[in-house]
Amino acid sequence: MTEPDHIPQTFLGLPESAAAYARARVVVLPIPFEATTSYGSGTRDGPAAILAASRQVETYDADLGADLADAPIHTAAPLAPDFSSPSAMTDRIHAAAARYLADGKWVLGLGGEHAVTLGLVRAAADVHGPLSLLQVDAHLDLRDAFEGTPYSHASVMRRCLDEGHRTVHVGIRNVSQEEAALVRDRGLPVFYGRDCAAGDAWIDQAVDALADPVYVTFDVDGLDPSVIRTTGTPEPGGLGWWQAMTLLARVFARRRVVGADVVELAAAGDRASDFAAARLAARLAALALHGSP
Repeated sequence: MTEPDHIPQTFLGLPESAAAYARARVVVLPIPFEATTSYGSGTRDGPAAILAASRQVETYDADLGADLADAPIHTAAPLAPDFSSPSAMTDRIHAAAARYLADGKWVLGLGGEHAVTLGLVRAAADVHGPLSLLQVDAHLDLRDAFEGTPYSHASVMRRCLDEGHRTVHVGIRNVSQEEAALVRDRGLPVFYGRDCAAGDAWIDQAVDALADPVYVTFDVDGLDPSVIRTTGTPEPGGLGWWQAMTLLARVFARRRVVGADVVELAAAGDRASDFAAARLAARLAALALHGSP
């Protein structure tokens, strides 16, 4: 950890020499966008809260045996929201991520509401082709539209599915009838929270359901509220911290992961939740750079 009175305003408080764009392999892209949330709000402040908390995270990752103190991670400026429409913001995210990918960077998006994922996925697909999406979430987000827009946070995985990507859903605890019918009709791999609570056999099954290349979208409400409470729709019965870390380690060990995001932290001054989200983001960055133990 950097000395408190000298912490740069970068992800993990990395020194500017490490965080320079030219040498970066990972770009952290804050996306403080919130327009379609349907219960609790505050996700627009999530990226800033994650970045602030990350500066208190130890750069050494004991599980990976890797130190990120001089890691080639660049923190991009927060992407300005476009409130003209959710589709316009999707286009803005797509264009921004595409610029980083064109320079060979691995992009870690920090939301913002879950709707931001679509633009990131489109940019990754431009480079890598059709993707397998690992979604960790309390909700399927497979509605065709919600509250008047097909670009809702509750529709983001449906848009990805309709654009030809494979979706694998983990930690699900609350679904609509429409979504349940879609899962049944298309045979989508869904690992419900109750299944995850029964043991860890589902982890390898979930990884088996993925094919390269893989994109990881992690809605923090996929975790149990005992880990992260401040999210728009906290649901009981989510993944434990170590279950989630084991899942991520196995995905990175067995699949080619080409991008990721952490979304739906509704910042509300809860340091424990902010810090857990920052630790999650730090682990994704470490896995992108160093792989699994």
